[in-house]
Amino acid sequence: MEIDSLEITNPDGIYDPRAHGYSHVATVQANSKLVFVAGQGGSRTDGILSEDFRTQVSIVFENIALALKSKNLSMANIAKLTTLVVGYDDEKHQILIEESVKIWPDQKFPVNTLIPVPRLALNGMLIEIDATAVG
Repeated sequence: MEIDSLEITNPDGIYDPRAHGYSHVATVQANSKLVFVAGQGGSRTDGILSEDFRTQVSIVFENIALALKSKNLSMANIAKLTTLVVGYDDEKHQILIEESVKIWPDQKFPVNTLIPVPRLALNGMLIEIDATAVG
């Protein structure tokens, strides 16, 4: 799905980040609708957090998709993510890449800043991602 007001690019001269599940540049056309989604954690409406990192990642992306759907947008509309990860390591990095490829198989990944953190808002919360989308 092509979003006319959002362009994702990876300029020549900078390494290709797609193998890591993100892109370098997101360009948004003027007069576009911007939708900001607050940091989403890895629990559903029941508030239960799985101890499994991949499960939490999957639920985070489900929550973002639900928030965007409420504004008639999809994951393809995301320009920017900020990802906070507790206990970040190579295994968690690989899980993030694998889950991102499922969502963006065309590898038009949003721009993403990943920040390792010692703790998040709730006990057992392993990941939090916020999103900026373009409509």
